Amino acid sequence: MSDSVQVPVVGEAFPAFTLKDAAGQGHSLPDFAGRYVVLYVYPKDDTPGCTREACDFRDNALLRERGAAILGVSADDADSHARFVEKFSLPFPLLSDPGAAFLRSIGSYGTKNMYGKVMEGIKRQTFLIGPDGRLVKSWLAVKVDGHADHVAAAIEKDRAAKGGN
Repeated sequence: MSDSVQVPVVGEAFPAFTLKDAAGQGHSLPDFAGRYVVLYVYPKDDTPGCTREACDFRDNALLRERGAAILGVSADDADSHARFVEKFSLPFPLLSDPGAAFLRSIGSYGTKNMYGKVMEGIKRQTFLIGPDGRLVKSWLAVKVDGHADHVAAAIEKDRAAKGGN
């Protein structure tokens, strides 16, 4: 991965990545060809907002019905991810980006405002990638409540625009 920032652009191919889950298995975008991929970036395992977000993705029936692949990404290590997945029965992989190199490359790490304090860190963002590997929609300042529903609605809108059902 390069040190340059390539903020993903709607309609363009999503930047390549290979990141490992808690079991050490690598995941790359081509692994999910033909499916919608919800790549959600979150700051930290087992914190209140990140837990609500993960559980909302876990519980969203429309995302499951449409066969969307859900991938969470943070800088947490494999052990932290394993505990988080087990504690909340998350049926999707959480990918580790130690050092946040990939997250930096897509603009998901940098200056953010948290509770009025400006700091450097992981930004809560979501990228909806289409079955063709192109970015369908991005949310660059996610509000957790209702977010999974917004992502599911974006899949429905994209499917309708492409004549899907």
